[in-house]
Amino acid sequence: MAPPWVEHAMWWHVYPLGFTGAERAALDPGAPVVHRLAHVERWLDYLVDLGLNGLALGPVFASATHGYDTVDHYRVDPRLGDRADLDRLLAAAHERGVRVLLDGVFNHVGEDHPLFRAALAGGPGSPEAELFRIRFDDDGPDWDCFEGHRSLVTLDHGSERVVDLVADVMTHWLDAGADGWRLDAAYAVPTAFWARVAERVRAAHPDAYLMGEVIHGDYPAFVAASGLDAVTQYELWKATWSSIAERNFHELVWTLGRHDGFLEHFVPYTFVGNHDVTRITSRVGDAALAELALVVLATVGGTPAVYYGDEQAYRGVKEDRAGGDDAVRPPYPPAPDDLPGRDVAPDGWAAHDRHAALLGLRRRHPWLHTARTRVVEVTNTRLAYEARASDGSGAALLVALTVDEAPWRLDVPTGAVVAAPAGPVDGPGPGPSVDVPGPGWVVLEV
Repeated sequence: MAPPWVEHAMWWHVYPLGFTGAERAALDPGAPVVHRLAHVERWLDYLVDLGLNGLALGPVFASATHGYDTVDHYRVDPRLGDRADLDRLLAAAHERGVRVLLDGVFNHVGEDHPLFRAALAGGPGSPEAELFRIRFDDDGPDWDCFEGHRSLVTLDHGSERVVDLVADVMTHWLDAGADGWRLDAAYAVPTAFWARVAERVRAAHPDAYLMGEVIHGDYPAFVAASGLDAVTQYELWKATWSSIAERNFHELVWTLGRHDGFLEHFVPYTFVGNHDVTRITSRVGDAALAELALVVLATVGGTPAVYYGDEQAYRGVKEDRAGGDDAVRPPYPPAPDDLPGRDVAPDGWAAHDRHAALLGLRRRHPWLHTARTRVVEVTNTRLAYEARASDGSGAALLVALTVDEAPWRLDVPTGAVVAAPAGPVDGPGPGPSVDVPGPGWVVLEV
């Protein structure tokens, strides 16, 4: 079970190498450190003003290129700064009541990692070779790698020394002030390994949040076997954008039923965008339709995360090629005041304001963390569902979404009040009703 503070956590997910405009590859040996983490620090007040209270940082440790090819888990990437810079960022976040989640790459390391280089040099039987799944034969060494990328060398998760290494790295940075870990490619690692590591880490930091990246499969079984608190809810991510883009809310309804089942076992980490996927505004076609996805994120059970740029209606398409992530990992301006003004980027600021309104709505209803959903009405193009507290208190919201062009007059319970956006509940039918703009949405307290 996740630590109690996670009930109120809502994350701003930042990919720091892209956010700060860092170089694409590691600095040359001996090059001066570039102190870019202060750039992230300057956005903390923006994060708080948006209604969030967590900073989910992408990789910040020394790597060869994109951050997921780590070469030193104990050193801040010189393209971002040094240990003092990370210490200042953690302190500045905590001064504002903002928790910090670090990104841990423990399925594999970069091929330039000193331990792997020592394993190759030492050959079979060397202490370092025990850390990797390397095969030595007459044709030279070969090794297991992550999803066909030879430069991403898989660790041997059956090795006690790898358990020691990962538990030590995680504990080291929790000791430094981090509040938890996102575990990259957790799906590729045996759950028994995570269970052993989690037990060691929690012995030192029982209040740490441990969340794994899992795309497909049996989420509850993975959480139970791994000892982690949560996994990424990719099923809900896909159904949300797909239902809007393909005008098929039946897909979302089916997925919400599965999501309720997950909530019986754990609270998933929910999102509509991240550093690995096409941006929601690009997926569904425009910023107004992207709002519908945000409404789902804000009103369905889970621990929600907003990917930087989505709150400004950024566009970006993920492509399967070298550099194909660049469009979804862009730099941010030096500070919030440097964002384009409302006259230049009206979609961006409308998206920002809607995020603030819906995140505020969620903050006022903390029971949404474990809320269950009940479908009230569904067609291909319209969906109304009730989000209800799981604690028996009776607290509930009625959420209506439509991708139709025409407005939708929806009958609502007597006493319902529009919570967002502002609008009347009126007649003249046999009972009260509300007009849902087309395309658009309404959330009511019932």
